Amino acid sequence: MTAEASVETLEAALLARAKRLAEEYLSRAQHSRDRIIEEANERLRLREEREILAAKAMAERVYRRQVQASELKLQGKLDRLRWEWVQAVVQNLSHQCKVLATDKSRYLPVLQRLLAAGAAAIEREELIAEINQQDLGRLQETWKTFAAEAVSDKCVVLSSEPLTCSGGVRVVSKDGRIRVDNTFEGRLERLAEELHQSIMERLFVPPSGLHG
Repeated sequence: MTAEASVETLEAALLARAKRLAEEYLSRAQHSRDRIIEEANERLRLREEREILAAKAMAERVYRRQVQASELKLQGKLDRLRWEWVQAVVQNLSHQCKVLATDKSRYLPVLQRLLAAGAAAIEREELIAEINQQDLGRLQETWKTFAAEAVSDKCVVLSSEPLTCSGGVRVVSKDGRIRVDNTFEGRLERLAEELHQSIMERLFVPPSGLHG
């Protein structure tokens, strides 16, 4: 082989090797490009998923806040309505007590029962009964008989000082240290919470969409 042929053979070999290297580098570059694009697409997909999830979570929070605000608003309206109804019923009951006090035949037996209950609650033998001006006029002359029918085992003296109330009686121990307020107003005040609860249970059913 001549020197010229050897050079050509070497050049051909070098060129072939260069082509193989170029193809290898090109293939690697193509793989790298594909991998970069794939990773970029994956990052983009994950980012989009996170953004979608974040948007959904935000929408859910906004929705829950709107629902809670609506429920609170409705609850407030119901509470006001309930309070108005409770007040109306309590006022009506107070009015009925005042009407009862004007009907002597119905009222005096009730007054005797209130007197008996008040006297029974005080462990004293000598008691004082305080009633309003109207009842003083009715009972001052017949008090001993009236009181004895209600409380047979104790001495209940009628106070000459009228009590400010619509009806009923306040029973006081002789030394003034113990008092049982069985006036209509006193009993209504003590029973207010029980009355409110009873009225709420009778007039209202909790709405199924609300909790708490």
